[in-house]
Amino acid sequence: MTLKPIDVAAGLVFHSGRLLITQRHSHDHLGDLWEFPGGKVEPDETFEKCLRRELNEELGIDVEVGSLLESVTHSYPEKTIRLQFYVCSLTKGEAAPLGCQAVAWITASELDQYLFPAADAQLLIKLKGLPGLWK
Repeated sequence: MTLKPIDVAAGLVFHSGRLLITQRHSHDHLGDLWEFPGGKVEPDETFEKCLRRELNEELGIDVEVGSLLESVTHSYPEKTIRLQFYVCSLTKGEAAPLGCQAVAWITASELDQYLFPAADAQLLIKLKGLPGLWK
């Protein structure tokens, strides 16, 4: 039996040449790893609406959701997720770890210093090759 993938929206929030990443809680699936903030898409919710809601709830920020940069379907032993990564810009607020363990604003050269889930591997390579996003 194949399980339906879980739709997840993730934001690539750029601000002043840095990218926002968040650290998962230790007790969560893939605990302590770093990721791009976002969450599960609710029924009857678009990826973009989900992203605005999740970033406000989990980080206390408002964003403008831009273009879809990457779409990845990744299977873990216990579930399959379909991740959609959107380029976002910060419009209001300062990111605070309301729904995560920690937040960090990093530069492209710092990406390799953080451990991310396997589902993000392809995107990490792409981000390193797109210096225009980091302005």
